[in-house]
Amino acid sequence: MSLPLPALARIGSYTLRKHIGGGKYPLVLMLEPLLRCNLACPGCGKIDYPDAILNQRLSYEQCMEAIDDCGAPAVSIAGGEPLLHRDMPRIVEGYIAKKKFVILCTNALLLKKKINDYKPSNFFTWSIHLDGDKGMHDHAVDQDGTYEVAVEAIELAKSKGFRVQVNCTVFDGADPARLASFFDEMEKRGIEITLSPGYSYERAADQEHFLTRERTKTFFRDVFRRGDGGKAWTFTNSPLFLDFLAGNRSYECTPWSMPLRTVFGWQKPCYLVGEGYVPTFSELMEGTDWDQYGVGKYEKCSNCMVHCGFEGTAASESIRNPLAMFNVGRKGIRTEGPMAPDIDLSRARPAEDVHSTHVERELAKIQAADPTGFKRVQKVA
Repeated sequence: MSLPLPALARIGSYTLRKHIGGGKYPLVLMLEPLLRCNLACPGCGKIDYPDAILNQRLSYEQCMEAIDDCGAPAVSIAGGEPLLHRDMPRIVEGYIAKKKFVILCTNALLLKKKINDYKPSNFFTWSIHLDGDKGMHDHAVDQDGTYEVAVEAIELAKSKGFRVQVNCTVFDGADPARLASFFDEMEKRGIEITLSPGYSYERAADQEHFLTRERTKTFFRDVFRRGDGGKAWTFTNSPLFLDFLAGNRSYECTPWSMPLRTVFGWQKPCYLVGEGYVPTFSELMEGTDWDQYGVGKYEKCSNCMVHCGFEGTAASESIRNPLAMFNVGRKGIRTEGPMAPDIDLSRARPAEDVHSTHVERELAKIQAADPTGFKRVQKVA
């Protein structure tokens, strides 16, 4: 990943220092300052909440507290659609003032309208949601015309001097040749790609198109062999994570490497699985039974190979074995031959349905804080 030197130096020194010190530490704060969105993507499990919850927002002060509490050198702001948050420009400026590297994720529908609220910085990147070419992306978000809006926003942001990348989530049914052609198009435009298979959110409307682990590995091998082992394209992902996607490495996830602060609190155990919420980062780190989660341990984790769980593992290996990272980056990703042995899934504990409990608890909090406003929202809904 070709980060600007100031941001790269701060992130690199932080990671090395924490690794030498040992123990668990975050790499990136995942921030969801709101859950409301202006799209309703079938594969997303983030918007299935009552209006009273979708109307909640983290304040500027809460967002600053989150980065101070966890100490991560970078923050990825998602949602929902973060450009719907009226204080987002101030939040971004606050993080940059703290010398935190900010990745602002957006579907770009509002970017043309909002872009002048932001300034280019070595510590700021727009991350535009694009799940492939026009047909692939518009189908994934269930709204025609979004691809053209996103591409126009990319060019606008670049023309104003912003650093821009795309985040591409892959679902079952995607065509390797079309995805490779999309990567070619992004390379022509000089755009880096953050790549990940989709996670099977239990509340997502579409439950039929999430990749299994075996399908993930064979799919990405097929994609990477079309681009010289992936060397034809520029990814923000680490080479070892991409090697993992192709089945050449067997990793356990590092869920605390990208902790999530949302309107509910700090989400246990990770960005993808919501099994409880606590008010402070220290409670998340010290009060979570990490051994209860992960591939082979918990059914909800069985098919997960998502970057926010496994990039932290790849980063740790890169520090322990920089030669391995260098070799994969130089030679490309191996797309033939045997795959690394995978983790046994047979002993994973059954999934628990806890979503409704969290929703009821949050609604009770909202009603207690503002009974009149709560009744008004419920009546409208």
